[in-house]
Amino acid sequence: MALGIEYDGNGFCGWQTQPSGCAVQDRLEAALATIAGVPVATICAGRTDAGVHALGQVVHFDCAVERPLSAWVRGVNALLPPAMAVTWAQPVTEDFHARFSARARTYRYVLLNTAVRPAADHGRVGWFHLPLDIGQMRAAAACLVGEQDFTAFRAAECQAKSPVRTLHEATVEQAGPYVIFGFRANAFLHHMVRNLVGSLVYVGKGKHAPQWLAEVLQGRDRALAAPTFDASGLYLMRVDYENQWALPAPRLRPPQLAHAVVD
Repeated sequence: MALGIEYDGNGFCGWQTQPSGCAVQDRLEAALATIAGVPVATICAGRTDAGVHALGQVVHFDCAVERPLSAWVRGVNALLPPAMAVTWAQPVTEDFHARFSARARTYRYVLLNTAVRPAADHGRVGWFHLPLDIGQMRAAAACLVGEQDFTAFRAAECQAKSPVRTLHEATVEQAGPYVIFGFRANAFLHHMVRNLVGSLVYVGKGKHAPQWLAEVLQGRDRALAAPTFDASGLYLMRVDYENQWALPAPRLRPPQLAHAVVD
């Protein structure tokens, strides 16, 4: 069974299960087990860190117990905390894998660029207080597209066997006081998006010229790039699969960010 999941990452210690039970996976598997009457283990399309949100996370699980699809959606949601929900459920064949069948993942980072820190958007957007040059950041982002070695933008604890990823899209858009960074790739390294955003902000505030980002990329040294940016503004927007699976699209954007989070 495949499920679509959305969650507000605040209050969770990330996706991956933890002994304390504080993870999104812990709460989801507990709810699924209650509906199934047996333990249920889930696999997700992409693990998210503490504080990172998801509008289009996809998971799969194997279970010999049959339940109506409404039980896997409304029944499970009745057992989940308000900050997370199953948005759809769909049977899939045994050769489907939420992680390995995925063709691409899309992330958005929403940054509030104002002199005063956010209050109503606290925990849902990143924040930077100095003016940012959108044109300079766009020029810097252009060098990221393609198959690249992203060693300079991976966390020290990243467990990926290879630092090479294919970035299909790297965009920088503005919507009023918000700057929206968009990234679509075959897969991402640990902290990769947040590290890219931090370095693009360095360019936007004038600390470095756009070509600096290409130099950091080629240097393959994490110490050359900017610090990891705050998790608050990061959203896993969608996961793409081959048409044969015919999985539903993510739901509408959250109301408070409908004007800012764009595809």
